[in-house]
Parts: sequence; structure tokens; C-alpha cells
Amino acid sequence: MKARVADESAFVLHRYDWSETSLVLEVFTRYHGRIALVAKGVKRPTSQFRPVLLPLQPLQLSWSGDAEVRTLKAAHWVGGHVMPTGEALIAGSYLNELLVKLLARDDPYPRLFDWFATAVHTLADQPEARTVVLRAFELLMLREIGLLPDLVREGATLSPLLDGERYVLQAESGLRVAHEDDHHALDAGRWRDLQQALDDPAPFVPVLRVCADIAPTLRIPLRNLLHYHGGVRVFRTRQLMLDVQAMRRRRGHAADAASTDS
Repeated sequence: MKARVADESAFVLHRYDWSETSLVLEVFTRYHGRIALVAKGVKRPTSQFRPVLLPLQPLQLSWSGDAEVRTLKAAHWVGGHVMPTGEALIAGSYLNELLVKLLARDDPYPRLFDWFATAVHTLADQPEARTVVLRAFELLMLREIGLLPDLVREGATLSPLLDGERYVLQAESGLRVAHEDDHHALDAGRWRDLQQALDDPAPFVPVLRVCADIAPTLRIPLRNLLHYHGGVRVFRTRQLMLDVQAMRRRRGHAADAASTDS
């Protein structure tokens, strides 16, 4: 008898063609982790799944099967927020890509699922906070899957951080004392604050608060850490985000030049 799961909370992370009428979905579920589902006939205009299986939308899914790719049986939109738009949509797609690249299939992370749901809701409700939301989720995800170094000790010596010293986060070895030419260093107290926020029983909001002041400094070290563990040189959605921002800057410069000429 094939295993069957009913009404599991989930998000669609990625989708690709399976046949002329079907898709394979990479989905993140609360109690079963990241799994692959085949949605048969979903590309037909009459499919009941077609308007439901959208990214960054909370869903309830039912499926059957015990192979690597299970069969989708039912899908329902839960509601609760609208889909993020603009750069917030790209940011949400980046979170999807992180989960696909860094989560092994069939490993459940219910707390991470809840933080992802909160991050997506925040991107939709407060798109101007997207940078802080991205840094907070990156930290929480790395911590939850065991890839974030200890933020209160030097990586090489395991000795506690010293007051008054500044430290940088390295992908291979964790924290080390900053050199004069390091541009992404934080003092020991900031790293301790971040570790304390991550250790909170409900860490999402505490981590957001700490990241509000240090998000720009964390961007490059966390990117390097994610590239190192994800085995990629660049995340496609992050590059898309940078391309969109660059295009907007070029348009702004062109508008300023036109205004000066006139």
C-alpha cells in the first residue's frame, strides 16, 4: 500500500516540466521537509491545480507514494497574505533557491518552515524590510541545518571572543580577529548579541532586530558562507536582484542627465 499524506502545510519552491501536461514540483513541507511531487495534468487549462500551485503562497498539499518523486493528489490555497511583488518577489525567490540548494530531501525542519512562512509574509507586508529579512533568514537557516559557526568563539582556537576586538566571519573557519584591511568586521559584542538572538526560543524577531543595524556588514560574509556550503559561485535569483538594482540606477542616472541637459 502506497504511503499517503493529507493536508500538509507546504510552499512551492521550484517547478519544472515532467511531460507535455505535467510538472515536477520541489516543495517545502512542515513535517516532511523538501520533497518532489509530480502534478499530473497541471498544465491543462481545466486543471484544478493550475491556479493554486504558485510560489510564495501558503498551501495545503496531499500526496501519495514512497518513491523519490511522489504524486500530488490535492492542493488548496491557505491564504493569509498576498504574493510579494517587485524586488520583494525576487527576494522571496532567492529564499526558495536557498532551500533548494541547501536542504537535503526528506529532512524535516518544522521550525525553519515556520520562519520561512514568517519571512514570506513579512516580504509581502513590508517589502522595504527585505534586506533585513534576507539576512535574518540566512542566519536562521544556516543555524538550523548546522552550518553556522559559533558566534561567541574564535573558529581556530575555540577561545571566547575578547571585548574590544573586531572579528570577521570566514566560510571555512568561522570567526577570526579582523585585520586592518577587513571591511566586514563586527566587534565582539555584536557577534554575542547575534548569538543570543539566535539562541532565543522564538528567534525570528530578535534576529531581525539585531540585523537591522548590521545587515550591510553581514551581507558578504553570509554570501560567502552560503556559496561555500551550497557549492555555487552565485545564486541566480541574487544575481537577478543585483541586475534589477543596477538597471534602476542606470535609469536614474539617465533621467538626471536628461534633466540637466534640459
